[in-house]
Amino acid sequence: MTTSTLELTTARSPRPLSRRASFWTAAAVAGISLWTSAAPTTTYPLYASTWHLTPTATTAIFAVYPVVLVAFLLLFGQLSDYIGRRAAMLYGVGGLLAGVLLFAIAPSVGWVYAGRALMGAGVGLALTPATAAVVEFSARGKAARASSITTAATAAGLALATIVGGGLIEYAPAPLHLDFWVLLAAVAVIFGFVRRMPRHTKDESQGHWRPRPITVAKGIRLLYVASAVAVTAAYAFGSVFLALGAQVARQLIGTENIFVIGLILAIMSVTIGLTAIVGRRFAPGWLVTVGAVATLVDVAFLETSARTHSLPLFMVTTVLGGVSYGLLFSGGLGLITTHAPAHHRGGTVAAVYLVAYVLQGAIAVTLGLIATASGLGTALLVGVIVIGSLALLVIAASTALAAQNRRRQVEEAR
Repeated sequence: MTTSTLELTTARSPRPLSRRASFWTAAAVAGISLWTSAAPTTTYPLYASTWHLTPTATTAIFAVYPVVLVAFLLLFGQLSDYIGRRAAMLYGVGGLLAGVLLFAIAPSVGWVYAGRALMGAGVGLALTPATAAVVEFSARGKAARASSITTAATAAGLALATIVGGGLIEYAPAPLHLDFWVLLAAVAVIFGFVRRMPRHTKDESQGHWRPRPITVAKGIRLLYVASAVAVTAAYAFGSVFLALGAQVARQLIGTENIFVIGLILAIMSVTIGLTAIVGRRFAPGWLVTVGAVATLVDVAFLETSARTHSLPLFMVTTVLGGVSYGLLFSGGLGLITTHAPAHHRGGTVAAVYLVAYVLQGAIAVTLGLIATASGLGTALLVGVIVIGSLALLVIAASTALAAQNRRRQVEEAR
């Protein structure tokens, strides 16, 4: 290669993104992951009516996603610790592109199954390195706000899924496909930004990546338990609210308008984002404790609003649910992302997401089966009991963590 050719090639290469731009790109990957994961939710009833699907078939469409996602977390949870956040996110966002494209052109349910599997693979590859990258590209001295930004980004993704999806399905042509073409364009833009993020400089002490069990360092295992239970409680509440809240809202509001229902559900997502932004001023341990208490109050409100058919109480439940979710998720991520060793941060965060997604999927499928067999009221009651139990576990874990920290401070003072 001649000198002039080398200079021309270098000139054509786009400049890597700045630290600040990389920070927001990583946050956008987290947001688009949640938008993609929730996008098919508003389309499931259309698939059922258009393709004459049984409830088992529509439940299977949902189940494919967490099964594949968990498998990828198990196999590739530590991948970004070896090949870098940028490379892992490129694989993940590429998987999202492929999955959304299959939904956009799907002529039959088989394409939807394949697309949902690719979405699970994409989120399994992208969300962990995005969460870690938000920490690592934070402004110096401000890494503690990373969990709040990640929470706000994922909340924005959920809100866009219900608002954009609901609006396009209700009022635009091609209701089975158009919202996925819009999502595909958004994913493609983010993929382009990820390509321009700084490349990974390999740490030779890490060795070569190979599939291996996810491990958590001994010194942070109690911290990990508190983080995992808090994120799981948030995810569990979110799955119950999204799975059953739409039906409750439909009954209370008395409308089949998907856009209106999407707007109601988006109130929770907006509240999550605002709570995360306000909550970044406080310590993660305080956030998860207050979030757990708020969750206990909110599940009681959710059960009461469904039984009394009170729309005002349901709206209060929606807002308080956003607050409790935002506190639990932001605080739970904050506990682990700021204390996990940098060279194992990706694997440690993946271990948190692994527990959360396994239990979320199990809870959602179980409640769906209960709702089919015994009705919405019974399913909602079981969901309230499960989430309340998780909230109590969060309080116990955060109390034990605080006691451990006090003991360490006493020992250090000696």
